[in-house]
Amino acid sequence: MEKVINVGLLGMGTVGTGVVKILTRNAHDILQKVGMSVNVKKIMVRQLDKPRTVESNAEFTTDIEDILNDKEIDIVVELMGGMEPAREYILRALRAGKHVVSANKDVVAKFGQEILEVAAEHKVDFLFEASVAGGIPIIRPLKQCLAGNKISEVVGIINGTTNYMLTKMTSEGLDFNSVLAEAQAKGYAEADPTADVGGFDAARKIAILASIAFSSRVSIDDVYVEGITNISKEDIGYAKELGYVIKLLAIAKDDERGIDVRVHPAFISTTHPLASVNDVFNAIYIKGDAVGETMFYGRGAGEMPTASAAVADIIDVARNTKHNANSRILCTCFENKSFCPVEQTESPYYIRLLVQDKPGVLAAIAGAFGAQEVSLHSVIQKSKVADCSELVLITNRVVDVSLRSAINTLIGLPVVNKVCNVIRVVADHLD
Repeated sequence: MEKVINVGLLGMGTVGTGVVKILTRNAHDILQKVGMSVNVKKIMVRQLDKPRTVESNAEFTTDIEDILNDKEIDIVVELMGGMEPAREYILRALRAGKHVVSANKDVVAKFGQEILEVAAEHKVDFLFEASVAGGIPIIRPLKQCLAGNKISEVVGIINGTTNYMLTKMTSEGLDFNSVLAEAQAKGYAEADPTADVGGFDAARKIAILASIAFSSRVSIDDVYVEGITNISKEDIGYAKELGYVIKLLAIAKDDERGIDVRVHPAFISTTHPLASVNDVFNAIYIKGDAVGETMFYGRGAGEMPTASAAVADIIDVARNTKHNANSRILCTCFENKSFCPVEQTESPYYIRLLVQDKPGVLAAIAGAFGAQEVSLHSVIQKSKVADCSELVLITNRVVDVSLRSAINTLIGLPVVNKVCNVIRVVADHLD
């Protein structure tokens, strides 16, 4: 056995606590797997006197310089979250010749290219498995296990909060606000839930996955985003009746039109592999030219699942260090592919309308769709709402810009009182 690998931990919150727990209780197994002991030497925290739920022999500090200037620390593990000063500390650690492990999706999604270039320049590792999908292995499989494939599609449920909420709305018939309040009470949703319910958390994660899958830089600004705030229990009910469930999907595709990256709610056929992913669980479905279709499933957040991914990266860096093989796999974005505008994407759509209850309404609506060459797969008139009729329509596959033009025409029709919702459909028999 050789030298000890010393770790400097930035942050001792939920995930940081989990990292210390795993490294402590599995120390013997890690020693055998790596060939060296992994020791948490120093931990940077905001408050030195704050009670901790796990014991550690590490030295606690509030000063980043105590970690960056310690020549015995080999790996800096950034678990602070947020954009700054996390980005600054990551870059400074790399420039100091230290390897870095991070769970920070915000920093990786926005500054990943810059960070990986600095890591390459200084011949150190920067690993970030824990930044996407918690304990589900996905970064490493894309970079290594599936490296021989041309990946054409990555589709995921990668936000546990919204998946929990949509599952509760589906199983119990609750409305959005009731479920959100419950999610906040259980700690699944923040006091300000915008990042989750607005789709922005998932957008950061799919930007990271798409960059790796398609070997071309995808930034958060390249992702089209819709959240779930407009999903009602009426939409959930119609989805059930028609053989679908509603999920917040993160979608990345690479084809002849360019890279298409988006986050939005979707009707998914109950036969789709992602339809059965419920509660706070995450799943990522990948299509490659050699492997075909494969899916990764598990807990996408939480203390121990996310800590599991971070510790796996620590072990990987330790092994690289033992064998003088650091900086093997860094930035894989060696192409510069174009993007497909969301207006040119194609999908079937679910549309729910409130219309006047009188003759000629269906003809007027059909005319509005026909003028934009939008064909209808089915039309259902189910119920009355006040003095209006509620219409539900499913279109055949249509280009987004044509669908939006048809919707704008509908809004201007005197017989249409309200366009209640428009949701994309993912269903093999309609694709």
